[in-house]
Amino acid sequence: MGRNILVLNGSPRMNGNTAALVEQFTKGAEQAGHRVVRYDLQRMQIHPCLGCCQGGKDPQSPCVQKDDMLKIYPDYREADLVVLASPLYYWTVSGQLKCAFDRLFAVAECNADYENPKKESVLLMAAEGSGFEESLYWYDRLMDHLGWTDRGKVLCGGVFHAGDIRGNSKLEDAYQLGLRI
Repeated sequence: MGRNILVLNGSPRMNGNTAALVEQFTKGAEQAGHRVVRYDLQRMQIHPCLGCCQGGKDPQSPCVQKDDMLKIYPDYREADLVVLASPLYYWTVSGQLKCAFDRLFAVAECNADYENPKKESVLLMAAEGSGFEESLYWYDRLMDHLGWTDRGKVLCGGVFHAGDIRGNSKLEDAYQLGLRI
């Protein structure tokens, strides 16, 4: 039976290197029989978390802010696996991804103890350089704190300009990861 996979693409470049990793992962996952829903966060109107802790009153619309997160919440609830995809920006994930991920706290607020739904996750990243240490630290700590299970990472350095990733072996790694999920 196929799984539900949610992709949060935090890249502002719709045809960039991160998008290429997402496409290959998706191709593999769909070939394996999984359902993949992708959100390109750059194209969405998502406001930063207000830190108001006033969410969770309505599971269908958990956050007090009414923006494009309303599209993501149902797929997040249904997802067995969440793919976090981002270029490396100042040695961590993009603001687009971090902003959307912060807003998922409203779903945890639906539970009296603020428990986050248990998920599996994948990290896909592209970068000009190869300094992924801070991103990996953030991601690994996130998995620990949320009680999520890391299912794999594909980190592709040396790809700055859109299209630099063409022919890179990391595309095959992303495809194979999607296939294995």
